[in-house]
Amino acid sequence: MSSFEEFGLHRRVVQAIHDMGFEEPSPIQQACIPTVMQGVDVIGQAQTGTGKTAAFGIPLVDRVTPDHHVQAIVLTPTRELAIQVAGEIRKIAKYKRVRSLPIYGGQSIGHQIRALKQGVQIVIGTPGRVLDHIRRGTLRLSQVTTVVLDEADEMLDMGFIEDIESILRETPETRQTLLFSATFPTEVKRLSGRYMRDPQHVTVNRGEVTVPRIDQICYKVLERNKLESLCRIVDSEEVQLGIIFCRTKRGVDELVEALMARGYMADGLHGDLSQAQRDRVMRRFRKSEIELLVATDVAARGLDVDDVTHVINYDIPQDPESYVHRIGRTGRAGKHGLAITLVTPREFKLLKQIERETKVSMVLREVPSLEDVAERQAEMWRNRVVDVLNEGGLAHYRAILGNLIDEHDPVDIASALLKIASAGEGSRADGDDYDFGDTGARPGMVRFFVNIGRTARMSPADFVRAISEEAGVPGAAVGRIDIFDRFTFIEVEEESAPFVYEALRQSRINGARVNLEPAKPRGARS
Repeated sequence: MSSFEEFGLHRRVVQAIHDMGFEEPSPIQQACIPTVMQGVDVIGQAQTGTGKTAAFGIPLVDRVTPDHHVQAIVLTPTRELAIQVAGEIRKIAKYKRVRSLPIYGGQSIGHQIRALKQGVQIVIGTPGRVLDHIRRGTLRLSQVTTVVLDEADEMLDMGFIEDIESILRETPETRQTLLFSATFPTEVKRLSGRYMRDPQHVTVNRGEVTVPRIDQICYKVLERNKLESLCRIVDSEEVQLGIIFCRTKRGVDELVEALMARGYMADGLHGDLSQAQRDRVMRRFRKSEIELLVATDVAARGLDVDDVTHVINYDIPQDPESYVHRIGRTGRAGKHGLAITLVTPREFKLLKQIERETKVSMVLREVPSLEDVAERQAEMWRNRVVDVLNEGGLAHYRAILGNLIDEHDPVDIASALLKIASAGEGSRADGDDYDFGDTGARPGMVRFFVNIGRTARMSPADFVRAISEEAGVPGAAVGRIDIFDRFTFIEVEEESAPFVYEALRQSRINGARVNLEPAKPRGARS
């Protein structure tokens, strides 16, 4: 089926799907949705990035009745996936009165109990916490009509088999069971054989969405230097046609304005544009009248331009599926593509989640310096000059130069022309760098004050792990750590200090609220 309307879905569900930017069903959605709507059991072999969440989420929301009891439960291996699936279901249910709730360990169980008492129709949770609620009597599954086992192979790898079986035994035997798994080891086959009735098999590989010829790299950038970093990266790359993704419509407008002010050929694409405006932008993009198309996820759905050389995630996508959809805009028609992601310190954990779930390890690079950019541009200019010399047809231009060749050194003339042609390039001002001043640290280090210490049960290893996970800074960059009862001093290498500061200045470590700030020099009065 080529459109969601053909599935016979409730008009409010279709409206929400269009708001999400889905223009046509993905292969697994085409195969799954009508089958799930028939009420039969389904085994889907699919990975993250194929659109499988919507493949089961759309029929779940469509069939939910107004009755305030749990009608469907989705089991996921991790809290991150539970939150992600819950977010997707919430979007699908935007115009229907459907209450969904993610339940997982690490969150207050009291909050979850209160939410369940108010009446929830779809529960998304990790096996351990779901079983905990069942045993407490705060979650009853006796009226469940559909159970979804998402990423079943991962759940079994993590040792959840007994929990899953205990949960399934709490549901009616007449339920519909949907099982999704990237692989089918013996344990998954055994589980499906024991708890599913004549399941229909659906297989979709993520290879239909991702492209093997796409190189994927990321740059760690500071929030305050993000625009400057983007410009340096674009200047050091041979971007012929590039799509830059922003999270919001306002972000698109602001970035387009900033790029045009710096001399780039850029235009924007987002949901507030009329169809005529959208067509005009896309026509200019296809004709290479603009080199950088700045877009939101929704606006870029369905874009089909074969010659896109670069996709740049200016704002990191909120989930792995969006990441896969974004990078699929390049590397079309067997051509080589490059996907670049800018990641700020606060987004580093999200980047790791995307890498883990897409099973791709991105190449981490440093943002080019002004010297790197100048050298790269010089190389590109040299290559362009050589190409023009090889093409020939320069007689007209020789005539224009006239007597200049007799009066000046030809190398000086070529240099002057190159200077005119590249006027202003590579001369952008450096971004504002952090200056932490004298913090009382050893040479080459910055010393930070943190408002938690021994009373929060913190150890040096806890701080090193938090810095590594939250800021992407290696443990070797952390120096001396002095822990007191209610506060701590931590030394970090100068080049890593801005990333630690942006990642941890307002965050949580081991559940404790953290305030991190540059320390005052030893002996300074407060």
